[in-house]
Amino acid sequence: MNLSNSLAKLLIGIVCLAAFMPAHASEPYPLKYWALREVVSNVSVSPDGKYLALMKIPNRDADPVIEVYDASDLEKKPFVFDADPMEITYFYWVGKQDIIVSFRQRVRDKIEGFNQGVYETKLALLDVKKKKVEQFRETNPSIVNTLPNKPNKVILSFNPGGGDRLGKVNRAFRPRSYYEFDIEKGTKKLLMQGKLAMGQVQFNSDGEAWTARGFDRSKDEYIWYYRNPNTDSGWEEIFRLHEDSFESFSIEGIDEAKPDTLFVVANNGRDKEALWEFNATTKTFGEIIYARSDVDIAGVRRHSNSWTNNDTVVGVAYLTDKLRFEYFDPIEGATYAQLEKVIPDAYNVRISSRSRDGGTLTIYNSGPHDPGSYYLLKEGRLTAIGSKQPLLKSADLADVKYINYQSRDGKTIRAYITIPHGEGPFPTVVMPHGGPFVGETVSYDEWGQMLANNGYLVMQPQYRGSKNYGLDFYMSAFKDGGQGGHKMQDDKDDGVLYLIKEGLADADNVAMFGWSYGGYAALVAASRTPQLYQCVVAGAAVSDTLMQVTYYSSRMRGASKMEQTNMWVDSIAPIDEAEKVNVPLMLIHGSVDQRVPPEHVRRYMDQLEKYNKPYKYVELDGADHFYSTLFYDHQIKLYESLTSFLRDDCGPGGLLENTSR
Repeated sequence: MNLSNSLAKLLIGIVCLAAFMPAHASEPYPLKYWALREVVSNVSVSPDGKYLALMKIPNRDADPVIEVYDASDLEKKPFVFDADPMEITYFYWVGKQDIIVSFRQRVRDKIEGFNQGVYETKLALLDVKKKKVEQFRETNPSIVNTLPNKPNKVILSFNPGGGDRLGKVNRAFRPRSYYEFDIEKGTKKLLMQGKLAMGQVQFNSDGEAWTARGFDRSKDEYIWYYRNPNTDSGWEEIFRLHEDSFESFSIEGIDEAKPDTLFVVANNGRDKEALWEFNATTKTFGEIIYARSDVDIAGVRRHSNSWTNNDTVVGVAYLTDKLRFEYFDPIEGATYAQLEKVIPDAYNVRISSRSRDGGTLTIYNSGPHDPGSYYLLKEGRLTAIGSKQPLLKSADLADVKYINYQSRDGKTIRAYITIPHGEGPFPTVVMPHGGPFVGETVSYDEWGQMLANNGYLVMQPQYRGSKNYGLDFYMSAFKDGGQGGHKMQDDKDDGVLYLIKEGLADADNVAMFGWSYGGYAALVAASRTPQLYQCVVAGAAVSDTLMQVTYYSSRMRGASKMEQTNMWVDSIAPIDEAEKVNVPLMLIHGSVDQRVPPEHVRRYMDQLEKYNKPYKYVELDGADHFYSTLFYDHQIKLYESLTSFLRDDCGPGGLLENTSR
């Protein structure tokens, strides 16, 4: 089937999907709507286009099941696979009727220390035609490549152990063992035994190892290797980067017309990361393929047909007001442009799967007005499959705008604001991201949308230290000493002052709510003077910076260690500032948080009690640090606690009491 013809028919004959255009609701949604986990996810078609599979959570307290449909007749009763007592986390098509399923199970009641959680993962092979499942014996495996060009074969990797002997080597470079599994025969063959000198290996669609990374302990350097898949040549070292360097180098693909020319994302002396040509023979950078002066390059987009063109790079990605792409392949660019015309509330549109012949595909869209929706395009007809959050309607969700403002020392700070319906100035919640060394872009943010639905304007500042804006901006968080609680905090406060000046924020109705580093920032805000906030809510917060430094310094080295220790050592420690807390405070923490262990919140509460500072504490029993471990009961407890605290306890009369909605 010709995809362009299918889309042309679709553009002419598409029927309006009325369910996506409801009237705007005048009252906030019940919090239980927001607390639901993703109802539908991971929608994809089999290689022959015969089956459509998806993950579905059938009720609010259930774990996901896999449903497999006849893609030509979605009204037929699906085959349902339930992995109870294990929880299905993802699946991958690996053959015409075969799926590899990833599971996790809680195996411990308590964490075993920093980054040592309570879950273990497993894989199993599911035959959807025979309705038969076979579990792999290995624990904590990784799917490396589904080998599109080798039917019924897949490459998996396992950590053979020996982590302690590697000391502080970055975990990304820890060696793994690689096996090719024969799905039909149920056998496995060792391809490569990982070692520190060549630990992380990439394979192409034919199962040929073509790039690898390693670490030279004698010189403290990371090494990249290349092997031309079209020749019998062996591995060649092509690039080194000292562990103290903050520059980046990542191999994203091969120029199919020139197999010795690689596509890499790197700084190569520039402040902003760019997409470069790199000659693997001469081991030198070539021309810049694409670069921007405002933001880093975020990576590349690969061909939408992973079965026939899995190794083909078709475009480059970057983040500004949204995830954007520049296409090198005109057909792929035109395909996405056509899809964006017919998908309701199109924002970030992605072809999530496609049959080998290209004629059947699933499409995923998400954005401020779409929590995440899936569609099937088959035989020229677009069918809505389902939404991650079907109870939330497009018109009731809030607009999100990309803004920039000047910090007090003249640095340009970007931010995203989620604007509730109505007229400003609005009660405002500042919601700094975690990390802190990550980046955000406008998409669908559940916490931001939930707060906006309840009447709050939400600001998400991309304060210094945030990734995506170049080395200087990122390193300004720690290169002149830790700026946590100092200039990084000023960036957040200056955003509030900007919104007040613009008439968007009510100066007497501002709060801060954050998670992880964002929770740390909220604790710092609670003790600041002059005080901009009426209250703060700190989730999974770092309270003792020296304790967090100890966690990181014992497991990292080089730039990674400098990034963390240089930022935390000289940053304000909230546990030392408890006596200065001057606004109402609520603390939230998961009982099995492995990234910011509960000892942080316990010690901080001891200090609050020492100085007779009132506070509220909410513990999420069984929750880890990460969003994927927040189940319905966790979410509803979090949302009820957060909204009631903002409404009733945030300053005199609560945040909404003094502001009309």
